[in-house]
Amino acid sequence: MSQPRILLIGQNGQVGWELRRMLATLGALVSVDFPEVDLADGASLRKWVRDTAPQIVVNAAAYTAVDQAESEPDLAMKINGVAPGVLAEEAKRLGALLVHYSTDVVFDGTKNAPYLEDDAPNPISAYGRSKLAGDRAVQAVGGLHLIFRLCWVYGARGQNFMLAMLRLAREREKLRVVKDQVGTPTWCRLIAEATGSALRQVLETGDLGAFNGTYHLSASGATSKHGFAEAIIRLMPASTRKCRKIEAITTAEYPLPAARSPHSVLCCDKLEDTFGLRLPDWEESLKLVMEEL
Repeated sequence: MSQPRILLIGQNGQVGWELRRMLATLGALVSVDFPEVDLADGASLRKWVRDTAPQIVVNAAAYTAVDQAESEPDLAMKINGVAPGVLAEEAKRLGALLVHYSTDVVFDGTKNAPYLEDDAPNPISAYGRSKLAGDRAVQAVGGLHLIFRLCWVYGARGQNFMLAMLRLAREREKLRVVKDQVGTPTWCRLIAEATGSALRQVLETGDLGAFNGTYHLSASGATSKHGFAEAIIRLMPASTRKCRKIEAITTAEYPLPAARSPHSVLCCDKLEDTFGLRLPDWEESLKLVMEEL
C-alpha cells in the first residue's frame, strides 16, 4: 500500500506526542487536539474524519482524570465511551483502520495472573466503565480496528506517576506509597514505537484489516506502586533528592475517590505472537527515561 493519510487525534497527550514523530514516518500525517477537535462533540469528530479522509485514524485522546471521573461520569463517558464509537463509524464509512487505546482498568484486578484479552472485564471505577464502553463501541461497529490496552503509562511530559514522584522527592524527606497495587509501568515512547511497528506490518500486507482485534500492550515484568516509586527515586541524582524514606502503605490508608485495581498486569503474548513485539522490562525503560530527563 502506498503511503496512507493518517489522522492522529490527541497529539498533545503523553502517547500522542510520541506518536506524532512515529506516524510521520509511515504516511501523510494530520494531527489535531482539543480545542480544534472536541471528543465530547460527535459532530466535531465526524467533520475532522470526513474532511481529512484518512486511511488510518489513531485515537490517542481520552478523559484520563481517574478520580475526577467519579464526579464527572457523563463527560468521561462522552469522551471515552461514545467518541470511539463515532470514530469507528466514520472510519468504517471510509474503509479506514481505527487505532484506539484502552486500559488495564477495564478489569477489576482480582485475577492473580496476567490478564488475557478475552478475560471478562469488570471495571470498578467510572473511568474504567467509560473506557470499557469505548472498547465495546468500537467492536460493535464492526469496522477495521486495532485496540491496544495499556498499563500505567508514564513519560517525560504531562501528568503521571513518575513525574509526581520526582517532584515530591525533591520537596519531602518521606513519601508514603501504596504497596498493594501491582501493574507494569509502560513508557509512552515504547507504546508509540510498538504502534508504528504494528501499523508498518499491517501496511505491508496491503490489507488494513489483516490483524483486526484487541491486543494488550505493556512493558514486561511487574511491580507495585511502591516498587515503582523506589526505582524512580533510586535513579534520581542525589543532589536533587530530598527524600530519604519511602514508606509502604495499603490502599486503605490512602483513600481516593476512584477505586483502584489491586492487580493490573497484562499478558502481551498475543501481541508478540501476531506482530513479533515484546516490550523490554519496565526497569530498563525507566532508566532510559531518567537518563533523558
